[in-house]
Amino acid sequence: MLDLHTHSVFSDGSLIPAELARRAKNAGYSGVALTDHVDSCNISWVLENLRRGLPQMAPHLGVDLFAGVELTHVPPPLIQELADWARANGASLIVVHGETLAEPVPEGTNLAAIEAEVDILAHPGLISREEAELAAERDVALEISTRKGHCLANGHVARMAGRCGAPLVINNDAHGPGDFVSRQKRQEIAQGAGLSQEEIHQADNYSRRIADRILLNRSGKPTSG
Repeated sequence: MLDLHTHSVFSDGSLIPAELARRAKNAGYSGVALTDHVDSCNISWVLENLRRGLPQMAPHLGVDLFAGVELTHVPPPLIQELADWARANGASLIVVHGETLAEPVPEGTNLAAIEAEVDILAHPGLISREEAELAAERDVALEISTRKGHCLANGHVARMAGRCGAPLVINNDAHGPGDFVSRQKRQEIAQGAGLSQEEIHQADNYSRRIADRILLNRSGKPTSG
C-alpha cells in the first residue's frame, strides 16, 4: 500500500516526519508522501526541510518517503504559478486541496488544479463532469479519501471518474497516529464509494505509477532499504 497524502507537524499534523513514517510502516504501507499544507508564505520552508531530512531517514525506516506539498486554500489564479515553483524546486509530487464539502475552499480550485496538471486533486467534492473529463485528459488523479469529512463526496467522485475515465488514488490524508487505516478498512471505504475490486486495483496501480516515476527521477536509486 501507498499513501500519497499525509501531514506532519510542518503543517497541521501531530507527528514529526520520522514518527509519521514509522507509523505508516507499521500499518503496512510501503511508501508515504509527506504533503504538508502550503501557500506562498511557507512553501519554501516546508519543502526545503522535507527534501533535506527525508533522504537521510528513509534508508533506516524501511519505507519509501517522498517530499511533496499540498497547495491549500490558495487562490485559484495563483495555483499554476505555485505549482510551477514547487516543481522547479524539487517537489516530488504536488497535491491540491480540492473543493471538499467539509471546508470553504474557493470555487474554481478544482479547475485551476487540473489546468496546472498537478499530480493529485485531493477530495474534490462535487467535481463537475467537465472537470473530471479534463482530469482524464490531463492525467490528474482524483482522490478517494478515508478521512472524516473529506470522504463525504467519495461516491460522487468515484462516479465522475468512472464516467470520464479519470484516474483515481486512495489516500488517508493522515494527520495523526490513528489515521493510517488497515488494508481491510481501506478496501471497505473504497467499496462504500462504489468501486469494484478491479477499480480499487487500478487506483492502487496508479499510486504505484506515481511512486515509480518519483523513484526513477532519483537516478533509479530508491530511498528505502
